Amino acid sequence: MTKNQNILLWVSALLLLALFFFIIVSEHGLADLRFLKREHDRLVDQNRQLTRENQAISIEIDRLKHDPVYIESIARQELGMIGKDEIILKPQNPPE
Repeated sequence: MTKNQNILLWVSALLLLALFFFIIVSEHGLADLRFLKREHDRLVDQNRQLTRENQAISIEIDRLKHDPVYIESIARQELGMIGKDEIILKPQNPPE
């Protein structure tokens, strides 16, 4: 090889090495791509969780609109309500 060919080979190798380094660490390089993939996976998981929560809320809304037994159970549990003909019996404290 001649001296000019040798220099051209070294310059080409350095340019390829610089291009490879630029591809890996640049703003839109492999490191950024890996970060964006992790962020995408996290957002997909969060989206799935929110979809499940929305479905559960939709089911509860539907039950509150159309299921009188469910409405009654919620009224008893959360509001302490009783039925028309029911009587509350409170035990007396035993004498000390």
